[in-house]
Amino acid sequence: MRYDVGGSRFNFSTASTMKYVFSLALAACTLTLVACGQSSSPSVSSIASPEKPASAAAPAAPAARHIGLVMKTLTNPFFVEMEKGARRAEKELGITLQVKTAAQETSIEQQIQLVEDLVAAKVDAIVIAPADSQSLVPTLKRAADAGIKLVNIDNRLDPDTIRQAGMAEVAFVSVDNEAGAYKAGKFLAETASGPTQAAILEGIRSADNAKQRLEGAKRALAENKSIKLVASETANWKIDEAYRTTKTIFAKHPDIKLVFAANDMMALGAAKYLQEIGKSSVRIAGYDALSEAITEIKSGRLAATVDQQAAEQGYQGVALALRLIMGEKVPLTTVIDTRLMTAAELK
Repeated sequence: MRYDVGGSRFNFSTASTMKYVFSLALAACTLTLVACGQSSSPSVSSIASPEKPASAAAPAAPAARHIGLVMKTLTNPFFVEMEKGARRAEKELGITLQVKTAAQETSIEQQIQLVEDLVAAKVDAIVIAPADSQSLVPTLKRAADAGIKLVNIDNRLDPDTIRQAGMAEVAFVSVDNEAGAYKAGKFLAETASGPTQAAILEGIRSADNAKQRLEGAKRALAENKSIKLVASETANWKIDEAYRTTKTIFAKHPDIKLVFAANDMMALGAAKYLQEIGKSSVRIAGYDALSEAITEIKSGRLAATVDQQAAEQGYQGVALALRLIMGEKVPLTTVIDTRLMTAAELK
């Protein structure tokens, strides 16, 4: 057999030819192996590593529970403090908190929409400080039917409306509003030694906490027979409306000496008007212990307020919601202590 290699001719027998071809193949393989062994590049395996059995995988961390907090507004510092307490619970308890607030304390329809938004978002629980004790019940019933746990804080949902809607009782966190208002009313009443006219600025009349505070203040004032309640009007929790309502009341009853306001915002509105007309002798008590009210007490422009621990209400509401999510039984009512704040108390 004849081969041309590099332009030269070679003649081989068949046996020689086979031996020569074998030798060339062997040499090529050897060179390849040597080259691979001398390479400085990292070795890369093309064989996939076997997957670990599913049982060997680390357990996934539990998903954070999502809790919605619905409040009336953040224009009132009381609810700012409530959110602070709820945020503390979020941090300590490892939940995810969604805070929703309406524009004003009278924005009931907006609160209803906020609840519906949380239902659509499929939160695990809703903690709500309702603007109205009846109107929020139907939408909260839909939330409960969707498996969402409910906790009611601050203003109590009306028990009769809940029963009529076919709902189970809702856990409630708040203070004894009647007792707190009684403390403030009694403090005012104790200063009256002769015939004295009094007035009350009410909150939203359909709200249970407004009703309770009205009853507590009336009970305290009535215990002093020298006091006559000549006016009781709503100012819907608002500072500007309280200013206007106080102006109207004093136009009819200029001799009023005592005013109980069902929240500090209304107390501040009343105080502003009375300062403007020079009636500094009128004693005013509020409710909520806002920092602005505390300042006014120290200056002598307010007589008292009631601390109902807004931050603690927010914290306990979220904590109860998490317990319900985890399948625990919780008390139907959790009462937070109130404290009367006066100039003597603040010294």
